[in-house]
Amino acid sequence: MSETTIPAPSKPSRPMLVAFVTVVLDLLGFGIIIPIQPFYAEHLGASPTLVTLLGASYSLMQFLFAPMWGRLSDRIGRRPVMLTSISIGIVGYTIFGAAGSLWVLFASRMLAGFGAANIGAAQAIVADTTSGHDRAKGMGLIGAAFGIGFVIGPAMGGALGQLGPEAPAYGAAILGLLNLLLAIRYLPETRRVGAGAPLGQRRTVFSFAAVRAIADQINVGRLLLIVLVSVAGMALMEQALPLFIERIFLPVATYLPGSPEAHARSAALTAYILVAVGVTATVVQGGLIGRLTRRFGERTLIRVGSVMMGAAFALMPIAGAAGSFTALMGTGVLLAIGSGMMNPSIMSFLSRSVSADVQGATLGLSQSLSALGRTLGPAVAGVLFEVGFDIPFYSAAGTLLVAVVIAFGLRRLIDASTA
Repeated sequence: MSETTIPAPSKPSRPMLVAFVTVVLDLLGFGIIIPIQPFYAEHLGASPTLVTLLGASYSLMQFLFAPMWGRLSDRIGRRPVMLTSISIGIVGYTIFGAAGSLWVLFASRMLAGFGAANIGAAQAIVADTTSGHDRAKGMGLIGAAFGIGFVIGPAMGGALGQLGPEAPAYGAAILGLLNLLLAIRYLPETRRVGAGAPLGQRRTVFSFAAVRAIADQINVGRLLLIVLVSVAGMALMEQALPLFIERIFLPVATYLPGSPEAHARSAALTAYILVAVGVTATVVQGGLIGRLTRRFGERTLIRVGSVMMGAAFALMPIAGAAGSFTALMGTGVLLAIGSGMMNPSIMSFLSRSVSADVQGATLGLSQSLSALGRTLGPAVAGVLFEVGFDIPFYSAAGTLLVAVVIAFGLRRLIDASTA
């Protein structure tokens, strides 16, 4: 039985569609880098621990600055925040392509991460232009943008990577420029300037008191904890996966470990997995989430999705032990179904649990915790991988078990239309 009775959603508004395209292009640039980043870092002399710390450095900047972008969008508007952050990302990708040392590589990823801390502002555009009834579908569109980025981005990265490890970075910079031009031309302002935070909070971009006030609201603290632990598990798996594939599925007799050929083949296999995940997540988040939410409710989807994600993580090393790349892809599909149900449901439930004047701040805070998870997961992934190839995956499954326990403590909202 469904938790609430929610009417059929209306068609997406123009601002929502523009935000969708903006996020798609933003995530395409990110997706292009994923297959080659570990091997680019190894080419510059990085160990597995440094490889995963490179991913952590990108997310650390998102953690530090997502609340700032969110609150700034409440204060000065969504449009200027998006335009500025996209521009910063372009610079970061360009430096990444030109990097000739590890420290430059780290600096460029940190700059790109600073610019990419804008997803909360994009989600706020959706919240600005939808009612409580339609918000799950709107957040599903943003989730579908992530899926599309992970479908086309890794495929482009795998192809461009054959030209050289720096080519995908320049490709990401070109996509960023296209994103900026389209946003300048078509992205409208959806938030009235000065209508965000109450008068007493307008002078500051970040406020710990405001963050605590948001987290203290019903369900919000639990939802934010679920975001943190589930994203940490996902990031831990993502950083270990390319190294796992290189060690398990590349025969030493054919590929010399650490050779350019081995790196290129590993990047291609990693792209196959990410494309399978992205296609599945796009279908779930773009086409099914609205109907699933109306039928089962957000709480149920969060619970079921977290269980499926944990099961997928636990099955990955089993597929590796069996030597079946097809089975490994199957675990990726299971993972995508679970995350496709859980992620937009969390964002919708979160946005409906707070008042309209703190939508940007709340969604920015959730993105900051997502970034913290993407920092903590990669920070330990390399160390765990050096202990045992399967340890990161079982550790990720453990983090999702925590998310399941927290999810069963979520309370039902009194009314589906609650802002």
